[in-house]
Amino acid sequence: MGRSVNAAVITVPTNFSDSQKTALESAAKDAGIEVLQFIHEPIAAVLAYDARPDAKVSDKIVVVADLGGTRSDVAVVASRGGMYSLLATAHDYELGGAQLDAVLIDHFVKEFIKKNKTDPRQNDRSLAKLKLESEATKKALSLGASASFSVESLADGIDFTSTVNRTRYDLLASKVFASVTRLIEGAVQKADLDPLDIDEIILSGGTAHTPKIARNLQSHFPATTTILAPATTATAINPSELSARGAAIQASLIAEFEHEDVEQSTHPMVTVTPHLAHAIGVLCISADEKNGVFKPLIEAETPVPVRRTALVAVPRDGGDVLVRLCEGEREIKISKPEPKTKTNGKATVEDDNSDDEDSDDDDDEEVREKVWRVGKVLAEAGVKGVKKGGKVEVQVSVGSDLALQVVVREVGGKGGVRGNVDKPGVEQNGSA
Repeated sequence: MGRSVNAAVITVPTNFSDSQKTALESAAKDAGIEVLQFIHEPIAAVLAYDARPDAKVSDKIVVVADLGGTRSDVAVVASRGGMYSLLATAHDYELGGAQLDAVLIDHFVKEFIKKNKTDPRQNDRSLAKLKLESEATKKALSLGASASFSVESLADGIDFTSTVNRTRYDLLASKVFASVTRLIEGAVQKADLDPLDIDEIILSGGTAHTPKIARNLQSHFPATTTILAPATTATAINPSELSARGAAIQASLIAEFEHEDVEQSTHPMVTVTPHLAHAIGVLCISADEKNGVFKPLIEAETPVPVRRTALVAVPRDGGDVLVRLCEGEREIKISKPEPKTKTNGKATVEDDNSDDEDSDDDDDEEVREKVWRVGKVLAEAGVKGVKKGGKVEVQVSVGSDLALQVVVREVGGKGGVRGNVDKPGVEQNGSA
């Protein structure tokens, strides 16, 4: 870097304990580095993407899969207005790049034994050579369609050379790839979410370079989910650099602050805030229609206090409009497509068989979509005489005590409707 580094933001896994952080801070101090702040690795990964110049910060649910050499960690993160909340985490301490290396080692050892009748794994030096070359082969397969494996004097002075293509590698490591997918799906289920709720999946860590992992996620998650990995997105950030980039960005943001100010802003009294259990949205109902369309304004899992403003379209002819502020709950609607009808009454025996097979496939296909169900009505406001082609602006503010302030007015018009909704009462179990 051309200059000495005396302070840094350090990333840690989501399950790091206070004693581990203390030990890490002591080690950094011995190395002459002041720890400005600890941040979680998945948060750093999301921050690295959101800090790009062309990025648009929006409300979204992101899954960050940190696939390392010896362990894998998955976190479900709710990004709400640039604030990040961890919804669920999952860890596997035996799933990582070392398992992929072991797959390649077993494959090449079988070839070597077949030719030379000796197992190189019984010798420590030979085993070390196998591990080193297998890791290099794995990295080569992440970039190309095939890779060579070559070790000089592997066992008993015998040189060994072989090749493997990516298709064969994907088949050999299919169980490992399936384990990664199950770990990510398990984290989504742990957060009480559906795959349709996931907007992005960020693959981090060295093992995330493997193309098959990203391809598997593309097939298991809906098309609305963006997979941010080198194999699926041309503009993806290098997975090996994600945590470091996020930490560097965070360091640049707090570098001008005093250490006491950073400690106060990261105190649990500040960072552990209430979150909304249900989404809050609006129903805009005109005189010509009985039921409006629910539009979410503040998503669930949003930390409070929060303020959101939205423009709601009204009928072209204008008129009186009723704006209803409601809670909304997401539901997954499952439907099956209508069976295909035959154009002609008769077909050959072969056609009948093929049609039966196609119809069986169609029966198995289900269409899943996310829909909103309107819940409790929080407030209502009427706007009279909206101009033709006009719009209604709705501003909702939720305080730290969950009290609501609502402002509804016609864009460009005078006045408006203002109202307050008292904070909800606390039940005996302590939840609001």
